[in-house]
Amino acid sequence: MRREHDVIVIGVGTMGAAACAELARRGKRVLGIERFDVPHGMGAHHGHSRMFRLAYFEHADYVPLLRKALEGWNELNAASPLRPFTMTGGLYAGPAGCETVERSAEAAREHGLEHRLLTRAEAMREFPRFALPDGYAGMYEPTVGFVVPEHAVAAMATLALERGAEIRARERVLSWEANDVGVVVRTDRAEYRAGSLVITNGAWTSRVVGDLGVPLRVTRQVLGWVWPEEPEAYTLGRFPCWAIEDEAKSVFYGFPMLPSNPGLKVAKHVPGREADPETLDRAGATREDEEDFREGIRRYLPRAEGPTMAMAVCMYTNSPDSHFIIDRHPRHENVAIACGFSGHGFKFAPVVGEIVADLAIDGTTRLPAQFLGLGRFGGVR
Repeated sequence: MRREHDVIVIGVGTMGAAACAELARRGKRVLGIERFDVPHGMGAHHGHSRMFRLAYFEHADYVPLLRKALEGWNELNAASPLRPFTMTGGLYAGPAGCETVERSAEAAREHGLEHRLLTRAEAMREFPRFALPDGYAGMYEPTVGFVVPEHAVAAMATLALERGAEIRARERVLSWEANDVGVVVRTDRAEYRAGSLVITNGAWTSRVVGDLGVPLRVTRQVLGWVWPEEPEAYTLGRFPCWAIEDEAKSVFYGFPMLPSNPGLKVAKHVPGREADPETLDRAGATREDEEDFREGIRRYLPRAEGPTMAMAVCMYTNSPDSHFIIDRHPRHENVAIACGFSGHGFKFAPVVGEIVADLAIDGTTRLPAQFLGLGRFGGVR
């Protein structure tokens, strides 16, 4: 089979753009195929900000990957005039003993990360805009910041192109097949051949990979922006990134106000209702949706409860255990898959790009990502 490319990447969003940039950096002939624009607002990489943090309460094994990702974000800042990554420091809080604080502190201690545990009084004295209920405690981590996702995807795609990659946007993949010789990808425009394939198409993964053996649940998520009283108190440099767990174990989170869009961003990190990425109404945020994020403002940032400026709808692609899936396809050694990021994957993009590049080229990786493999679900490799 005549190969036009070394690697084809299906989906040039967050992880696909990172994979294209890394593969091109390694001198591979890479083709990225994206059905929408690059970047676009149809999936999970829009909304002006995504949080980066090191002390990871979801699982301490993520921390080495986060350290590698931090190197990647700093390198991207140096390489792109968009400079998508900004460090702000971050406040975590919640009822005493809650996972967000306790497990973040455990990860910080295990990996020697700088952090400070705070009583309720200390947290409110240091961050006076927050109102924490009785019985809450906090933690401050200096290595917390945010990435502008639209800028990050644009910067990574631009780097890929400058390094010799080919990216085709507005082209829909219809089918693919793989064997020991290589892979064939058919789109609504052409047919392409390569030695290996990377699949990173987010909420559409189950439509492209029907035999993964693990169910992925797509959910609808809403983001909101409000205009607070005394807006200068919430601006970049004066206000941190933050995440507060409530008694129901939902996590409200937000960012400083940014000059790129008016308002203070707040959202609720809990899977929403199930959605179909093909039919999701991305413009149809409702009053009920607004109440979802305003609950967090009312409880924890009462002086910020101003008029709503904007709302946006995006998606989570949830794995059964809410941890990422990064592995080779269970039946095709030359197909790598990265999916199921469950609403907390964006910050890992640079290191995920490296991992899937390793899998596509060598079939394995030295990066400590084995805990994210398909084998943990049983019945698949």
